[in-house]
Amino acid sequence: MYFQCSPTEKTDNWSDEKIWAEFRARLETSDGWVPKEGPIFSKTVIGMRSLVVEPMRYGRLFLAGDAAHVVPPTGAKGLNLAASDAQILAKAFVAFYKSNQSDLLDQYSATALRRVWKATRFSWWMTSMLHTFPGADEFQHRLQLAELDYVTGSRAGAAALAENYVGLPIE
Repeated sequence: MYFQCSPTEKTDNWSDEKIWAEFRARLETSDGWVPKEGPIFSKTVIGMRSLVVEPMRYGRLFLAGDAAHVVPPTGAKGLNLAASDAQILAKAFVAFYKSNQSDLLDQYSATALRRVWKATRFSWWMTSMLHTFPGADEFQHRLQLAELDYVTGSRAGAAALAENYVGLPIE
């Protein structure tokens, strides 16, 4: 789990108690539920950024996972993308080494990037809906609230979020 803070924030400024206080404030429900607290074993401040390298192949070098693309944790897509890259590459390597077919290796970058760009779009959308941004005005804030209202109040909006969150099929 994570919560938003300034990217210049120092982890030394965040005691376990301060972190739990933030989580309690964000996660408490009207029925009195609170998160179960325990030791915090990792504290990291990360930038909410995206990066996509194109192509994902340079000669005999195939890029996968974080070497090819980075997404913010908002959409929870980093590990899923790395696993799908590996699956696409594995299928291509099997075809190459079993049957000397290079077509799947030649198509690797284009095949993987279709999924990468969709997941990057989803992570960007989640980040822009759930995070505040320096310099944002009331208009941008109201757009965020409208987007949240649509996702939580519309079957179509909820279905689109669920489809993208669970993960699109690997081609």
